[in-house]
Amino acid sequence: MEKQTLPNSTLILVFGILSIVTCCCYGILGLIFGIVALVLAKRAKEIYLASPELYTGYGNVKTGRILAIIGIVLSALTLIINIVVIAIYGLDGIQEMSEEWARAYEN
Repeated sequence: MEKQTLPNSTLILVFGILSIVTCCCYGILGLIFGIVALVLAKRAKEIYLASPELYTGYGNVKTGRILAIIGIVLSALTLIINIVVIAIYGLDGIQEMSEEWARAYEN
């Protein structure tokens, strides 16, 4: 019998990569991609462990899961840092700092 590719194995890998790439978008997008990748990886792992002789692509699932965990950690750190900066300086303070930096680079 011919082996089938695990459902969503490539999508899990792509979402894992996207969770790392988008972790700098205030942490929100990276968290979303990472959590979705972890949920899909859990389902794919259950399917694979039920009958491993029928499926291929488990390497993509494992790699995507690891990347998703890394992306979630980086996104959570980015989100926490953004919340702390906003709590300390406020939105007006951040805007003033960015205007000062813009003036400094113009000169």
